[in-house]
Amino acid sequence: MKEEYKQYSERTAEKKRNHLPCSETSVEGSQFEDGRNDDLTALDEKALLQRCYISKPYNTQHSMKKSEAEDVAAERKKQAVVEQVMLDQLSRAVISDPEQNTRGDVSKEVQGHLGLGTAPMRFRKRTLHETKIRTKSGLTENILSNKLRFDSRIVSRNGRDACRDLIGFFFACDRSLTVYEFRQFGKNRTNALPFIQKGVYQHQRGQKKGKAYDLTDFYIGANLTFQSIDHNLPKSIKQNPILTLRVTSIDEVAMDFLKDSCLEFNQGYSEQLIDDSKVFKKIQGMLRETLSKRGVRVVTGLGKYFRHIDKNGNGFLSQTDFKEALKLFHLEVPEQDFESLWLILDDSKSDKVNYGEFIHAIAGEMNEYRKAFVRKAYMKLDFNKTGSVPMVDIRKCYCAKKHPLVLAGKATEEEIKSSFLETLGESCSSPEEVSYSEFEDYYEGLSIGIADDDDFVNILRNPWGI
Repeated sequence: MKEEYKQYSERTAEKKRNHLPCSETSVEGSQFEDGRNDDLTALDEKALLQRCYISKPYNTQHSMKKSEAEDVAAERKKQAVVEQVMLDQLSRAVISDPEQNTRGDVSKEVQGHLGLGTAPMRFRKRTLHETKIRTKSGLTENILSNKLRFDSRIVSRNGRDACRDLIGFFFACDRSLTVYEFRQFGKNRTNALPFIQKGVYQHQRGQKKGKAYDLTDFYIGANLTFQSIDHNLPKSIKQNPILTLRVTSIDEVAMDFLKDSCLEFNQGYSEQLIDDSKVFKKIQGMLRETLSKRGVRVVTGLGKYFRHIDKNGNGFLSQTDFKEALKLFHLEVPEQDFESLWLILDDSKSDKVNYGEFIHAIAGEMNEYRKAFVRKAYMKLDFNKTGSVPMVDIRKCYCAKKHPLVLAGKATEEEIKSSFLETLGESCSSPEEVSYSEFEDYYEGLSIGIADDDDFVNILRNPWGI
């Protein structure tokens, strides 16, 4: 064990030299002082302390056991939703003819035997199971089994909505889809409730607007858009006319099977999507160096600034507001590139853009693997799903015992915890509580300078115990 730990320490030290901005020597001299390193402030230095968690000082075997248990629980949950979906769709078939007692032959039969048309029900011939039923739907279990299962989340700044557990299904037989929400009631009671009813839907935004969904539209990171008014959704979701679901994972086995059986499958991307991606990457490349060390301060500051000037509370701002924000935070984007970016984001031609999309466009966005752990950490804090967490609870739950500086005796747990709470508190509109959007912005900025996904996950696993 000592030999393995020694080898691991050597690998960690090598990794720190390559891309870790907060080596022990740099942190030691600037952590608790108001000194500055180039354009870094004391808050930037304290935020960079969280990156030291990538050294992963906890037991690997324990982590593997926890992951395996989570995988088993997730698979059981998905299987329960699959069974509920099949049950709901198959039970929609008509099991009897509701007009059988009003048919002419039945009326004549009753009158012929009894001479009256008002015979008691017990004397009438009940043909409930003898009628030839005409069903509107010919779906069977075999047909419905050709489906693609995918996990998704709501793209929302509202914590209660963003943390909803959604599982969707795309049926190859008629190109319809449905989305269910998995709900946990206490420890032992669970239920799967329809969120988007089964039907054939069209894209509401982007290059494919107006076209029906097909198999090529389902991949990790894909956006599914719906008219929120057409569905029975919570009021918080209906505030935005367009509901956007982000695909977080898909059933790869089912996808491969459907690809082979679908002759029309073509995963080619349009030239427009490729050009849009080039514009985003160009702007993000310009700002990468600026954001690599002060990403937390910039991303959380932008979010706080936009929420402050968003008087309507709908998440949309004008072109002038975004230009002013870039100037205020010293983010230099050439005018031509900004115009190209605006044309892409303002696809509805309303002269307003969602500021969450704008931040992700210029600073980049965490992949769905990382974002899943951010949501998991927040859901552990917000177990009542209210959408905000008191700062007192965050102080209680945050654990700094496994921080490398604490293990090395160079800092106390209280000092590390205070530095985290101070940097997180700077991004919050209220010092008393933290919303989901503020929590996500914090880790969005922190992830910019971290290349490896596992390193970023360790930053969340160590202090939050997930």
